[in-house]
Amino acid sequence: MSHLTGKVALVTGAGSGIGKAAAVLFAQHGANVVALAHTPDEVTKTVEEIKSNGGDAITAVADTRNEDEVKKAVQQAIDRWGHLDIVFANAGINGVWAPIEEFTLEEWSRTIDTNLTGIFLTIKTTVPHLKKQGGSIVIIASVNGTRVFSNSGATAYSATKAAQVAMTKMLAVELAQSNIRVNVVCPGATDTEIKENTQARDVDQIKFPTEFPKGSIPLGSKPATSEDVAQLALFLASDEARHVTGTEIWIDGASSLVKG
Repeated sequence: MSHLTGKVALVTGAGSGIGKAAAVLFAQHGANVVALAHTPDEVTKTVEEIKSNGGDAITAVADTRNEDEVKKAVQQAIDRWGHLDIVFANAGINGVWAPIEEFTLEEWSRTIDTNLTGIFLTIKTTVPHLKKQGGSIVIIASVNGTRVFSNSGATAYSATKAAQVAMTKMLAVELAQSNIRVNVVCPGATDTEIKENTQARDVDQIKFPTEFPKGSIPLGSKPATSEDVAQLALFLASDEARHVTGTEIWIDGASSLVKG
């Protein structure tokens, strides 16, 4: 397994869920990994797992909303390995889901700052290093805001995910001349901890009922695993996807095609 041998990958949100699965998988395929998260205990465990499997990784503790902290994390990669090839921009939150008139500005801003400004700072900070030899940026968005609009109350979250897809396409064109590919993965229901961090408030008041017949789409009847999404990210990060850029890819077992 050597799809990423010699590559250096920065993975944000690497303490759990999709980010952790991607960090571990990238390392298994030969990448040196900078595992970044704002939770020191979790991300340390990710690095320990990588090293116990014979890989190489370092821990970076940072809030992706803080430009100085992101710069410091990226510099750790440069100091250790001298270059950066892959950026997996995964850190994000579900935030508050509520009727629009109940959103506070603070709740709205926290979701925008984490999911959109955090992605912006991650890419802004890493692009100068990627330009030196080319590379791959993979962003994690969602079916929400891109194919599904029936998850009532997810206005702030969906807005950030739609914006991430637009950002992907803009940057794919801008960075193509530097041999940097930019793609975005849009998962549906995924078996991660993010739902535990969702604050739903009064969404039953605005819920729009949508469902498809049970068993009609076997693949979409159960959540993807974090590893399923990580496998897709691995392909997009690797040279096997060398002609793929500016593309959104949904990974949801086709469920978003029949509910929206």
